[in-house]
Amino acid sequence: MMQETPMMKQYLEIKAQYKDAFLFFRLGDFYELFYEDAEKAVQELEITLTGRGKGEHRIPMCGVPHHSAEQYFAKLIERGFKIAICEQVEDPATAKGVVKREVVRVLTPGTIVESQLIQEKENNFLTSLTDFGDGTVGFIRSDLSTGENEVTLLTDDVQEWLQEISNSHSKELVISTDFKEEQLEKIKEMTDVTISYEDQIEEIEEYKHLVINLEQIKLQKTFWRMCHYFKRTQKRSLDHLQPIVYYPANSYLKIDRHSKRNLELIESLRDKKKQGSLLAVVDQTVTSMGGRMLKKWIEQPLIKEKRIIERHQIVDQMLNSYFEREELRDELKQVYDLERLVGRIAYGNVNARELIQLKRSLKKIPLIKQLLEKMNPSYVKRWFSENQSYHELIELLEASIIEDPPISIKEGGLIKDGFHEELDRYKDASANGKRWIAQLEQQERQITGIKSLKVGFNKVFGYYIEVTRANTHLLPEGRYERKQTLTNAERYITPELKEKEALILNAEDKMEQLEYELFVDIRQTAKEYVSSIQTLAKAISEVDVLAGFAAVAEKNRYVQPSFSQNQTVKIVAGRHPVVETVIPKGDYVANDVFMEQGREMLLITGPNMAGKSTYMRQLALTVVLAQIGSFVPAESVELPVFDQIFTRIGAADDLASGQSTFMVEMLETQYALTKATQNSLILLDEIGRGTSTYDGIALAQAIIEYIHEEIKAKTLFSTHYHELTDLENSLRHLKNVHVSATEDDGLVVFLHKVIDGQADRSYGIYVAELAQMPSTVTKRAEKLLEELEQGQPLDTKKDDREHKELVVHEAMDEPTQLSLFPVNPESSGQKQGISKSEKELLKMIKEVDVLHLTPFEAIQKVYEWQKCLKS
Repeated sequence: MMQETPMMKQYLEIKAQYKDAFLFFRLGDFYELFYEDAEKAVQELEITLTGRGKGEHRIPMCGVPHHSAEQYFAKLIERGFKIAICEQVEDPATAKGVVKREVVRVLTPGTIVESQLIQEKENNFLTSLTDFGDGTVGFIRSDLSTGENEVTLLTDDVQEWLQEISNSHSKELVISTDFKEEQLEKIKEMTDVTISYEDQIEEIEEYKHLVINLEQIKLQKTFWRMCHYFKRTQKRSLDHLQPIVYYPANSYLKIDRHSKRNLELIESLRDKKKQGSLLAVVDQTVTSMGGRMLKKWIEQPLIKEKRIIERHQIVDQMLNSYFEREELRDELKQVYDLERLVGRIAYGNVNARELIQLKRSLKKIPLIKQLLEKMNPSYVKRWFSENQSYHELIELLEASIIEDPPISIKEGGLIKDGFHEELDRYKDASANGKRWIAQLEQQERQITGIKSLKVGFNKVFGYYIEVTRANTHLLPEGRYERKQTLTNAERYITPELKEKEALILNAEDKMEQLEYELFVDIRQTAKEYVSSIQTLAKAISEVDVLAGFAAVAEKNRYVQPSFSQNQTVKIVAGRHPVVETVIPKGDYVANDVFMEQGREMLLITGPNMAGKSTYMRQLALTVVLAQIGSFVPAESVELPVFDQIFTRIGAADDLASGQSTFMVEMLETQYALTKATQNSLILLDEIGRGTSTYDGIALAQAIIEYIHEEIKAKTLFSTHYHELTDLENSLRHLKNVHVSATEDDGLVVFLHKVIDGQADRSYGIYVAELAQMPSTVTKRAEKLLEELEQGQPLDTKKDDREHKELVVHEAMDEPTQLSLFPVNPESSGQKQGISKSEKELLKMIKEVDVLHLTPFEAIQKVYEWQKCLKS
């Protein structure tokens, strides 16, 4: 085995402390990776694998330039990896032996603060669970980029944990090393969070002020685990961390993660993007802070009526103050992301440009206050403290930093003239020296007569006089001292030039060092305002969201909802907020929803594609909008305040865990039935369609009866099982409604209008025709439907089977395709009759409700039939 060099020994010692992270090891101008890190990095980053040593002792390695390392960090972080950044912490010129190196920071998906690595309008929450072993579990979510910390106490139900992790859109979860393996596996199965470990939960003296409002020791310990993890990975100031906010898990309208997905609150089902979601429609925020707050509000609608009404009243005032509101929004557009700016100030990685952004933002606050006061004088008192003043900070930034500073804070050019006397002297010396250099060039050209002569500079040789080789014979003897020979030129120096060079470079070095020290002092002064600016940022965010609600209400014709005290739902001409924005204006068919005592459940029947699912989602989205404080799409709306929303709309499979559509359907329905209360809203679409017709009807009826008798929640239940409409006669709180359609000369027209009563048919075959199903199939289906409606059994005679096989062959245009079963058992070499498994298979095929199968369910059925034949 090759003997380890001192440098590789140092690498291995550091790597042993960060086994779960890529170790980026600084060597000169590069970060290098070795061994398994290198082999894995070349795959993830698509860079070249090299090596140290030869033969069997060769060490795999790869590297990236330090000045462009962030783009590589971003790729790894996005894929859920961790990165330990190991820097040289002493000057190589003065080091004895191996240069000392240390990990200065660990980057993880939940701890990144760099603006280029995180979304402007999204929080980057790191979450943590602390199991106390007594049935209670502490949960905390923290955004290191903004300093936010929110904590609550949960039960030991894994579903509750998954709900909170999902609400937080967490990319990383911190737990103890003795966390229960079974529960951890469930979390890994249901989420894609990066798992990290931290066992320390002892109190940290310097951050005790953050938990002063938390009385429960359990909640404090939950925070201390997170705090220890931050200290261990970030290795720098955490002064921007905000006091912990406790939120009871039941203090918001609960919407489980399946329902959020079904309702497309934050992202669309199809491509997981914002476009097509409720968020995309109502997001008229003009600041990054406001965008993050709006997303949080949609994730956690209010359940306290008083707070909801307060928001509605502000939106109404802003809606009626058009000119002031639009001027306010114009001013808000010029406010930068204060939360993340002060986070970087406290973190110590803010640059001069960002301090200028802070200054410009703070200068907008007085005008924002004036505009709010014009709308309603109480607004200023609501959002702004009388003691809030940033005059001194603005003056400091105005006097010190130039308006368009460079990005680097260590190369000078940041500080204004007149701010610091000693710095001005260095600037003057540098400027005068450079002026003397320019004069020297003109002087030497005149003396030598060489017009191409120039005075230049580089970091290796300093200042020099350069003369092309063709003109060197024109130089007076002994005037210059040769410095460097190039291919086409000679470079020279003079004693005077060396003297000026020393003066200029000395002045520039001192100038850069002093500018950096002054910048650090300015940054430290700004750091004193961190807490105050964080409070200001929250106020600006709320103003932005509510002004955006007013803009949306005006643009989309939304109305202010009212709240009933007798659990009445009364929506007149309600609309789906997303669907109406993607169809031609005026084409959307508005619908009423009326639910009161004696009309708690609506059983919805009607054609496929007629809008049953849209009608159901429309109600849920109206509730969400109302309870976040927004106006809603309708002519008038009266609602109760709901505590939870449960939906099962649309087919979805959980292939990763091996669960079929029907199993997912049953699990989501079970969750609703066990968690819902009388104050909940339940939306169930086509429950029972994933099994045989009789099973499906039986399950659907049992579910309806259970909700009606046990839960008594407001419920919309859509179905194609027309047999269920008879329940209106036996369940006194259930009413039939249907989505109407009409036929004209054989053409079906969906009216998309929901009216009382039951539908007479589902028009499934017509929908198949719209999907351009082969006409042979739809004609055969019509004949079979007619027979079924007349009570006749399906014809399963041999000649009919042969006829159907022939039809399939003709439709598919594949005359040589083999049948599923032999047409003539004797000619195929088989004994007459069929096996027991084939009989079972025929029975299964007969029971399939073909018209209500999704494509995926059809594939599953074929797979089950194959298994039956092979057994």
